Amino acid sequence: MRRALLLALMLGGCGREPSDVVADSAGARLEAAAETAGIVPDPNAPLQGSWARDTDRVCVVGTDKIARIGVSVDYGEAQGCTASGTVERSGDALKVAFGMCKFDAKFDGDRIVFPADMTQACESLCTGRASLAALTVDRISGSRSEASTLRSSAGKLLCAN
Repeated sequence: MRRALLLALMLGGCGREPSDVVADSAGARLEAAAETAGIVPDPNAPLQGSWARDTDRVCVVGTDKIARIGVSVDYGEAQGCTASGTVERSGDALKVAFGMCKFDAKFDGDRIVFPADMTQACESLCTGRASLAALTVDRISGSRSEASTLRSSAGKLLCAN
């Protein structure tokens, strides 16, 4: 199975027309073929859209460099987190700021992952035993209009201007 996958990736990279000398390497063609086939995520994918896992929701609206971000975590029984702020992207690194709550998150094209350790400023955005620590969400939509509709449990729009 591994051999077949490797062969498919290698052959998929053949025949692509590279745009410059760096892209002409076998490794670059192999990586491009793997991204096209969906085997590895595209790190250059747009950040904007809706993201979710279980009851955790994240919205991102704006340009790839700086955008609005909102998060809603709702575990019921007065346990949840709600925040909105800005996110600045640099490659696969995200600088998130929810007011005084600031941290670096990771983006791999298909997933956003918050760090496991959060400051007290970030924990104050949550009630009960809920936390933003290690929040992981997967892309569900690239639609700006859909992402703009995410609301907190109190009805506040989290990514609207």
